[in-house]
Amino acid sequence: MRCYNCGCNLSEHDFCTSCGADVSLYKKIIYISNRFYNEGLEKASVRDLTGAISSLRQSLKFNKNNVEARNLLGLVYFETGEVVAALSEWVISKNLRPKKNIADDYIDMIQTNPSRLDTINQTIKKYNQALTYCHQDSLDLAIIQLKKVLSLNPKFIRAHQLLALLYINNEDWEKAKRELTKCVQIDTNNTITLRYLKEVDEMLAPEEGVKTNNRKKNQSDEVIKYQSGNETIIQPMNMKEGKGVGSLLNLGIGLVIGIAIAYCLILPARIQTAKANINDELRIVSEQSDAKTATIDELEQQLSELQESNSNLEQDLQAYMGKDGSLQSLDSLMKAANAYLTNPEDITTVADYLEEIDLDIQSEEVEKSEAFEGLYNTLLALVGPSVAESYYNDGYEAYRQENYEDAIPNLEKAFQYDPTNGEALYNLANAYYRSGKEEEAKAAYQQIIELFPGTEKASKSETFLAEMESEE
Repeated sequence: MRCYNCGCNLSEHDFCTSCGADVSLYKKIIYISNRFYNEGLEKASVRDLTGAISSLRQSLKFNKNNVEARNLLGLVYFETGEVVAALSEWVISKNLRPKKNIADDYIDMIQTNPSRLDTINQTIKKYNQALTYCHQDSLDLAIIQLKKVLSLNPKFIRAHQLLALLYINNEDWEKAKRELTKCVQIDTNNTITLRYLKEVDEMLAPEEGVKTNNRKKNQSDEVIKYQSGNETIIQPMNMKEGKGVGSLLNLGIGLVIGIAIAYCLILPARIQTAKANINDELRIVSEQSDAKTATIDELEQQLSELQESNSNLEQDLQAYMGKDGSLQSLDSLMKAANAYLTNPEDITTVADYLEEIDLDIQSEEVEKSEAFEGLYNTLLALVGPSVAESYYNDGYEAYRQENYEDAIPNLEKAFQYDPTNGEALYNLANAYYRSGKEEEAKAAYQQIIELFPGTEKASKSETFLAEMESEE
């Protein structure tokens, strides 16, 4: 036994030798809990399962951490067919003692067997359905359902008891006694079973005497005796007049009663069964319809995505390819070269053609060759400074007028055509910052620091970067 305060082993003293806590009452509680556990163990060994459950519950009331009592209570529940209650006790036991606990084996025994799990689920569903039938007064269906339950779980005491109660209601005493006898074989001291069995025995015991008396009475009533002089005349009852008519009348009445019983009991049960079957079929059809609808929606969504992707690819292809099938970039480069050779002064036209060229385009038909890049770089060097100056003037003028939407694209092109123009890059960074594009501004300031170190623009860029980081 361990101390509840510090966990050290307790001695024979009424106090903990480690922390000094008073453990006298704690020892008594643990002793009572163990005593109830031993009592439950003794009752379980003689199949007094009801008494064992009562004792083990008392043990857990005194010590809820009594793992052995909890494991035994789970076994008793399992033996009476209460699998859910048994699993609950074993799971609690496992949480109290995660290691070296036999509850792990009990849980694995059930959970690792899918067929057993399915049987347990079916047992619970069918038993609950039987209770529903009882509430609906469909007692015949309830009996059928309980027989299915007991075929799946023969030790389910509550199912035996309910079936016996239904037999008692139908005055089928022999079948009720058979079910109650099975309950006694599982649990010898179940109060409900013993009470039902007492009622059944009381109904069966006098019946034998009644049968004997009735047999004697019938034998005496089957004849009519009378005296004729010194002789005794015995006349059988079947010689009485009107016997044949009465038998036919009784037969007709019995037939009418039988039809009425069939209409009142059997027909509603059959209707209920048919409705249940129809509901099951409707549920299956509905599930299949939902699955097909989901599949159709998914396929329609995939089709829409593929159509959108195809449209985008066609647009890209039209952008990259000319009407005659040549690459747009190569065509633009040729146009730029032709414009420069035709009119070297018309720099704007050459620049417009160069801007249409995308150097990142790669295809199987045309690849970027050294001649392509050489011609492009040559034309860019010839027209770049003049174009850069024109774009810078327009961009700077727009920047001064705080028209950042026009300033930004012009300054970007100015720096693109003349990477040595630090003023264009600096003014572009400021335009980004003042138009709220902080990420682009940070990147531009950082580029100034790297490309133009030691300059006033680099110093100001560092200051702006520090201010932006402090604001975050």
